[in-house]
Amino acid sequence: MKTEEKSKNGCPVRSILNGIGDKWSILVIDMLGNLGIMRFNEISKSLGNISQKMLTVTLRSLEADGIIFRKIYAEIPPHVEYGLTDLGDDLLPHISSLINWSKQNMEAIKVNRELFKRSHCAKQEHSKI
Repeated sequence: MKTEEKSKNGCPVRSILNGIGDKWSILVIDMLGNLGIMRFNEISKSLGNISQKMLTVTLRSLEADGIIFRKIYAEIPPHVEYGLTDLGDDLLPHISSLINWSKQNMEAIKVNRELFKRSHCAKQEHSKI
């Protein structure tokens, strides 16, 4: 029964990691954790090359998971702010560790990718002969 449930509903852990593990979610969580409460346009400008639609989808997903909150102020024009919830604060050190690991290992990974690319291309060329 449990195996059947997993195949129907997917792995719960995978579902959570898919929600918080994508590029934009990680960056939004890190930014809100380091800079504090921000408005939509501030987040968008800080991230740079994210589309408005993708940012909206990312923020809604993180809000649905309880990682961030969205506070609307009844003003004209409307004022909306985003920040980390307690759950988001609890997640932040793990995201920060992953970002730091990425920075520390960036050069080695670049070298490995280049070596793999060269090796893979050489194998393809060899198989054509």
